Amino acid sequence: MKKLLGEERREAIITILKNEQRPVTGTALAKRTNVSRQVIVNDMALLKAKNEPIMATSQGYVYLSEHPNHRVFEREIASFHTPEQAEDELNTLVDAGVTVKNVTVEHPVYGEITASIMVSSRYDVQQFIQKVTATEASLLMNLTEGAHLHVISADDEKKLDAAIEQLHLKGYLLPEA
Repeated sequence: MKKLLGEERREAIITILKNEQRPVTGTALAKRTNVSRQVIVNDMALLKAKNEPIMATSQGYVYLSEHPNHRVFEREIASFHTPEQAEDELNTLVDAGVTVKNVTVEHPVYGEITASIMVSSRYDVQQFIQKVTATEASLLMNLTEGAHLHVISADDEKKLDAAIEQLHLKGYLLPEA
């Protein structure tokens, strides 16, 4: 396979990301363009600097293309639960047909810390939890003893309502003061 250089490689990366239905890892992009993963990381920085709508998620890179005929609804929810309940919380949300876009916590020093999650299925949740476990990473909610926010999205507001209702029934929503 020919090693792709500079602008040609970055154009190839954009094409790959636009054509994929799922996130693509830096390692997979590196193999497809015959360069190192670090070159891909550098390319992503350059592409983002050119305002390409690329997001790094726990599963890989995604191109955030807008579909004019595809309406998306979003809500921010305040959750509270134990770290052991994180997988169930995420599965509850994706089972209702929503995507969990991110998690945000309020840090006493840094202020708001937001990280992309982008899980839409039980498989995505399983991959996310496996990665957290394998890397021995700490969930952001551990910084706030369980309190955190999620932005959730769906193609129908009824799915958002159902997801929130299920979280309420399980006691995963932060009670309003």
